[in-house]
Amino acid sequence: MVFRQFLDDGLGCASYLVGDERARVAAVVDPAYAIEQYLEEADRRQVEIVRVLETHTHADHLSGHGRFALERGCTINIHAAAEVEYEHEPVKDGSEIAVGDIVFRALHTPGHRPEHCCFAVIDRSRGNEPWLLLSGDSLFVGDAARPDLAIEAREGAEGLFHSLRRLAELPDGVEVYPGHVAGSLCGTGMSSKASTTIGFERRFNRALQFASVVDFVEDSAGSSALRPPNMERIVELNRGPLVAAREPLSEVVGTGGATILDVRDAEAFAAGHAHGALNVPVDGSSFATKAAFLLSPDEAVAIQAASREQAERAAEGLRSVGLLELAGFSLEPPLGERFRPVSVGELERLLEGGEVEVLDVREKEERDAGYIPGTKHVPYRVLRAMGQGVDGTKPVVTICSTGARAAIAASVLAAAGVDARPVLDGGVSTWPGQTVEFRRCGA
Repeated sequence: MVFRQFLDDGLGCASYLVGDERARVAAVVDPAYAIEQYLEEADRRQVEIVRVLETHTHADHLSGHGRFALERGCTINIHAAAEVEYEHEPVKDGSEIAVGDIVFRALHTPGHRPEHCCFAVIDRSRGNEPWLLLSGDSLFVGDAARPDLAIEAREGAEGLFHSLRRLAELPDGVEVYPGHVAGSLCGTGMSSKASTTIGFERRFNRALQFASVVDFVEDSAGSSALRPPNMERIVELNRGPLVAAREPLSEVVGTGGATILDVRDAEAFAAGHAHGALNVPVDGSSFATKAAFLLSPDEAVAIQAASREQAERAAEGLRSVGLLELAGFSLEPPLGERFRPVSVGELERLLEGGEVEVLDVREKEERDAGYIPGTKHVPYRVLRAMGQGVDGTKPVVTICSTGARAAIAASVLAAAGVDARPVLDGGVSTWPGQTVEFRRCGA
């Protein structure tokens, strides 16, 4: 049997190559848009990818099923409730899809989305019982999927409760390989572990401990987790006509009116950048998600990078979240503008003297846990949408936890003409003064 898990650390997504080594055929489950990784592994294993199985219509990343169908002639399988516009073979509960001696048995498990299916994998050369489960966005390692991205949260939660109970009836030894690990916005509290077993999750997974559907719904439907950026557009792309590969990224001179996304590190950006450029370092965590929070789906983007390799990694990340209008990249040293970062120690003095306005650009739950007195709160991801909503009569210092989001926020403000200075050497957690603690009722 051929089995390989692929992890996108930035998005927290998992996808799978599963096949029959003797028959030299395989399927890909929940592929990313960058299908080259699967083709390389298939060539190495000497198998041909003939099918794509989708557990559901993804809301956080662009699928590669279109590229597989258009470039390789692969058949796509997805549940009929997805109501997709492309040619496919629909599956229903109990459907069995054979790839050589490997059989994928569909288990309809609605909750995250109405069409969601898990795939129990059977190797008929060993027996007729499943020995692993591709659980998609239902059962995670240590948690369960969120129910509020496709339908009303309480309705989704009720469906998810019954789906999880069904999965928990599988034998203890069945290995579970989820569609997401830690870092994804499609669930909270999940582990960074890549796999688990039904027995382990039945014993330790909090989501499987609820005996009452009412209690489960009350708990899971009340989540306030962020929705994936660009979600409606990504769902539209994944349900609609097949999305083909884009032209290779080319080097350009000038931007032609495109938004400049500078993907170099924050220190390099501060030392010199093009007028109006936004800075999201491609080598930082969750690059694609952060970029998608700032950029609109139909916005033409020109990448400023330190190397071609860096530009191509950025392009892959942007395309993974449905940002397809890429005008090209530039390696020319950017001239024009710069800003001076502020140290944590320096900020304490500036704030006491009333010389600056300080924006805490973390999320609300972080702010609730403690903040610096005298600071204002605006999450970095909404700053650009606010336009000129920030008072720029004083220099504005941006601060987060470690400096990463503060740098992004400062670039957004600078692009809007604000004198912005990020704290890059720390954040609220390293603030030398006293933070104010807030606790929610019942906490």
